Amino acid sequence: MSLLTLADLSAPLITLRLLAAEFPHLPAPTVEVSPIYPERLELSFHDDFAGFEAWREALNIAPESVVHRVQVGGQTGVLRVHETFAGAELELVGYAKVPAVVPVLAGSGAVS
Repeated sequence: MSLLTLADLSAPLITLRLLAAEFPHLPAPTVEVSPIYPERLELSFHDDFAGFEAWREALNIAPESVVHRVQVGGQTGVLRVHETFAGAELELVGYAKVPAVVPVLAGSGAVS
């Protein structure tokens, strides 16, 4: 197996440059480009889904394309979508805490 060069990562790097030029007003993501997946550009958003949604809407990605999962024992929600953009595999990922559900106890004054 030969080592990849920076030129081998040109598809996601060019895509990142295009996104930065076209959408400078959008929230800044965590950016990942890796020789493990040399065609992929990952943009991730932590702490809430607002940044993820802003980018999804700007890129005209259909909401039904988004996959929702829960991880960390039900504590973290994850939104993920894959799309091709400018020759790269673009992956948007959003992470947010799942609000704790407070059980309603019988006789606690709750109206049903």
